[in-house]
Amino acid sequence: MDGKPATRKGPDFCSLRYGLALIMHFSNFTMITQRVSLSIAIIAMVNTTQQHALSNASTEGPIADTLNNSSISIKESDTKASVYQWSPETQGIIFSSINYGIILTLIPSGYLAGIFGAKKMLGAGLLISSLLTLFTPLAADFGVILVIVVRTVQGMAQGMAWTGQFTIWAKWAPPLERSKLTTIAGSGSAFGSFIILCVGGLISQALGWPFIFYIFGSTGCVCCLLWFTVIYDDPMHHPCISVREKEHIVSSLAQQPSSPRRAVPIKAMVTCLPLWAIFLGFFSHFWLCTIILTYLPTYISTLLHVNIRDSGVLSSLPFIAAASCTILGGQLADFLLSRNLLRLITVRKLFSSLGLLLPSICAVALPFVASSYVITIILLILIPGTSNLCDSGFIINTLDIAPRYASFLMGISRGFGLIAGIISSTATGFLISQDFESGWRNVFFLSAAVNMFGLVFYVTFGQAELQDWAKERTLTRL
Repeated sequence: MDGKPATRKGPDFCSLRYGLALIMHFSNFTMITQRVSLSIAIIAMVNTTQQHALSNASTEGPIADTLNNSSISIKESDTKASVYQWSPETQGIIFSSINYGIILTLIPSGYLAGIFGAKKMLGAGLLISSLLTLFTPLAADFGVILVIVVRTVQGMAQGMAWTGQFTIWAKWAPPLERSKLTTIAGSGSAFGSFIILCVGGLISQALGWPFIFYIFGSTGCVCCLLWFTVIYDDPMHHPCISVREKEHIVSSLAQQPSSPRRAVPIKAMVTCLPLWAIFLGFFSHFWLCTIILTYLPTYISTLLHVNIRDSGVLSSLPFIAAASCTILGGQLADFLLSRNLLRLITVRKLFSSLGLLLPSICAVALPFVASSYVITIILLILIPGTSNLCDSGFIINTLDIAPRYASFLMGISRGFGLIAGIISSTATGFLISQDFESGWRNVFFLSAAVNMFGLVFYVTFGQAELQDWAKERTLTRL
């Protein structure tokens, strides 16, 4: 057959790289279910008497309120699992511990993934997270300190796994397919959030809360088995890849040659405005997304006055929208690039703009349509859905400007996002504790302002060209 079509097109959805995207989708699905498992199980884990007493409290503690309300239906089960005397403050420390663990490993794990191989880093992170998930019920019996330690180490393991993905895509994803492949993989997180919200309570009712950890921890172990047997760090060493696909990937990445690993050019990175545009984009994106993920059940149950069962179902709907928009956005982005309809930087800025502007409009509109149940639910579904259009924008922009350091830079980017999540969660709790309705209005206005700042900065300074400091000949040594 002709050499040209083979190098230009390569196999599509039946190819090995799309199989890699599906396995990575499963990995992200597994990690998010393990992360959210405790949020569901803790409703049944805490003492019944304590929960009923707390359920009469005011709305000044939104996170505790969500847990209290949700426990009404789940604690009615006759399971023989243990319960614990954990105060809302203790629960908050347990919840946040996984975020601190992720922050601790994001930057070093990204750097180490480039040295030792992303396959080992990601596989090890997923395996450790899965084993710790299985161990969590036993840790709870030993005391809250051990649970906090387990969650922190689990966060470190998931930080390793998350950043390692981008080192793999730097070697496996042709430039015109990056949006498509990374969004297929990334949508696993949204789908996993939907599944755990839907079935977590049912598992707790039917089998007892420990089985939430046993089921999703075991799922992670199965995923590890797939990962270590099927995945390789680059297409050149994979024994099952076809010659046609290997040539397609290698030729498409030829303009971004790999080079011997050297010192990371920190000084050049710090002064690079396109890189700061990505960092601030992450900060803005995670600010609003964290608020929705953390406080959505509270907002629905309190302002819309729906029962707990309906609140759980409604809270899971935005994650289906998020998964759908992630995949569709990636398909559209690569379509625009493959047909040469738009330049790469135009596509990145277009999807970044949509992913920051549209959810901001929805958030600002929410306080003014609070009287309409249907419109409120539609806007709440659209916020995380449209936010995930950023996955085809600045989220993968490091693969364009510095593919050699993609994993390291994604670790820093993710760190900016996690810091934004910690700040936004704290600020939201403070604002709505003052006055619930006006507090939510201020939360949404502040979120929109943060998004607009990130959008303006990215549109102004964002680039898609390979940076000089990311090329071998111009590396800066410190």
